Amino acid sequence: METPRSDSIHTNSAPAPHGGLQRYLTIYWALWRNSVVREMGFKTNFILWILVELLWFALQITFISVIYSHTDHIADWTKWQVVMLVAASHFIQQVFTALFLTNCVEISEYIRKGSLDFMLLLPINTRFIVSLRKVDLGGFINAASALAVMTYCARRLGIHPSAAQIAGFLLLCGSGLLVHYSLLFLLSCVSFWTVRAQGIVWGYYNLFNISRLPDAAFHGFFKALFTYALPMLLVANVPAKLLLSKLGSPFEMMLLLGLSFVCFFASESLWRFSLRHYTSASS
Repeated sequence: METPRSDSIHTNSAPAPHGGLQRYLTIYWALWRNSVVREMGFKTNFILWILVELLWFALQITFISVIYSHTDHIADWTKWQVVMLVAASHFIQQVFTALFLTNCVEISEYIRKGSLDFMLLLPINTRFIVSLRKVDLGGFINAASALAVMTYCARRLGIHPSAAQIAGFLLLCGSGLLVHYSLLFLLSCVSFWTVRAQGIVWGYYNLFNISRLPDAAFHGFFKALFTYALPMLLVANVPAKLLLSKLGSPFEMMLLLGLSFVCFFASESLWRFSLRHYTSASS
């Protein structure tokens, strides 16, 4: 019967007491340089994935154009407002892909192959290194394309967001990013018991498609589910509605901010619980 690892497993789940912000920034900068070297070693693959994502983004916009060739409104959303929403969703999705997706997907492999054992021995926060070890640089390029589409939509709609609206948009996008990261990280922790959880993780990733739909298109159970339990509708709708001046009250903004912290602390609690019950792959 396997026995649990020593106490070093859970004592390393919190930041090392002798660590500081500058130390972690230095480590993260080294991880970025590593990622650049890795991506440039496979330039064709790097460019190909950017083109694939750009094509997928173009297809989403084309799909919206086809829908609006038969109608003028979806609830109270016009064509270019929905395109703005799709672009906002794509922006958040691509930043998430760049920073967290690959890392969360690989957690099950770290557990299965025993790589997590070595990460637990490092004198830094284990969640930090597990979550940020790799950076997908192509995601930032695709995120820039989403911003370009949003700028074009703003011109078509004749809106000129103020500095406060832009700052609020970025803050809300950060909250949406935290929601996605926390929920996917939480699902990745299932790997401690199932070993392989890529199916669950990629299944969650497909839920991103819900975030690009107007929340007004949902009613009843499904709207409650994707607003409070799995807040997909809030992630992109709230930032986009802020730019479009469609927020009737600050409630949705406060809800998104609050749920982002709830999701993060839920994922942290499960992560700590998982480490306490983790048995070494080499035991």
